Amino acid sequence: SDAICNFVICNDSSLRSQPIIFNPDFFVEKLRHEKPEVFTELVVSNITRLIDLPGTELAQLMGEEDPKLPGANSTASGFFRSLMSLKRKEKGVVFGSPLTEEGIAQVSQLIEYLHKNLRAEGLFRVPGNSIRQQILKDALNSGTDIDLDSGEFHSNDVATLLKMFLGELPEPLLTHKHFHAHLKIADLMLFDEKGNKTSTPDKERQIEALQLLFLILPAPNRSLLKLLLDLLYQTAKKQDKNKMSAHNLALMFAPHILWPRNVTANDLQENITKLNNGVTFMIKHSQKLFKAPAYIRECARLHYLGSRAHTSKDDLDLLTSSGSKELQPLKSQKRSRLDTCHQEETQQRTEEALKELFRHVHSMPDSAKKKKLIRQFNKHPTALTPASDVPTSPAPRRTRSRSFSGLIKRKVLGTPVIQERKSRDATPEAERVSKENVHLLQKCGSPAHMSQAKLKSLEGRKEESCRRVRGHLLSKDSSSL
Repeated sequence: SDAICNFVICNDSSLRSQPIIFNPDFFVEKLRHEKPEVFTELVVSNITRLIDLPGTELAQLMGEEDPKLPGANSTASGFFRSLMSLKRKEKGVVFGSPLTEEGIAQVSQLIEYLHKNLRAEGLFRVPGNSIRQQILKDALNSGTDIDLDSGEFHSNDVATLLKMFLGELPEPLLTHKHFHAHLKIADLMLFDEKGNKTSTPDKERQIEALQLLFLILPAPNRSLLKLLLDLLYQTAKKQDKNKMSAHNLALMFAPHILWPRNVTANDLQENITKLNNGVTFMIKHSQKLFKAPAYIRECARLHYLGSRAHTSKDDLDLLTSSGSKELQPLKSQKRSRLDTCHQEETQQRTEEALKELFRHVHSMPDSAKKKKLIRQFNKHPTALTPASDVPTSPAPRRTRSRSFSGLIKRKVLGTPVIQERKSRDATPEAERVSKENVHLLQKCGSPAHMSQAKLKSLEGRKEESCRRVRGHLLSKDSSSL
């Protein structure tokens, strides 16, 4: 279901009805071929997350050190190692040579034939005829095509020859570098509620670890391993006919695909059970092992597309923690900007209220009342106006009104106003009345609060103030007379 996608990526109407083959691991393979170092680092970092590899074993997996294998330092067991070394000296085009794509193409003829003959009882266990096997071997080494369906060869001949090919490779199909990693994968077990390790294999983690490990296999090894495990999987499915279960097949192939070369069963000792069980697990789950994990696909895709839409929770937590120090200055800067904006908004509202008040007074008909209000505006100092708290840039000195009325006129009319002569009759009582009027103006707030009723109340209170000033002046004049 991952391979077939029913969507159209071209505009040709003749192709719209045909399914389009889509490789979900496209970006994974692209990253593997174009940037192998980046790809290897990505995969190995996730392998070490699942299994514990000490420094030496990790260096062996990365190819930085030569693998230290069981039996390498023991005394020679004699006949077995000598026999294997003699077989490797007789190298042919296919058999005994390092694995290549050309060699895989030749051996794939054997695998294709065996897929058609999986019902033979004892397949891979019962040996074939040695003479027919030699004929097949020579044909494959010479690169000639073989007609296996002619009836000249038996399925047991072909099965035995396939095992022989794997056994004569310079190193096992899963390579020496991966040997210790496979031992660690076999030890992945589930934990109980108390956190204690149990004897039940953790299948999900084992599958994930094998998926990652297979990704960093050499390309020819991975290709042949996929063909071989698929063949063994199909063979085990027909075990009712051929009597070969997954475990039986693992016993036949573990020495060829996983055991280190030049070792005996005594060299492996307790690891034999782990290795055999590991190959059994690979056969049973072979249909899942050659798909890259979803997070590897996503990392490879993001590497080329440059998208940041998908991020894991760990990445989000890391970004949050790393950006916490930068977040505080940003918050303080934002707060200062908000305070500045608030001050500017308050100043703007105050100026609008003053303009509205001046327009209302200016639109009043000429009368003694209007003159008194304007006179009270002129007596108010500029320093007590609401806009005086805002710093202004220095300007050239010129004659400018310092009165409250002059400030309003400059805001509304934009023209300089000549300062009016201060009243000679200014008294402490008049100054007190002026300050009361300013207090009333400040209480008016913004134009939203400048209702007609409030303006009338303001005018009435100002008239009362004017009467009190007039009475005070008349009493002063009469006493002087």
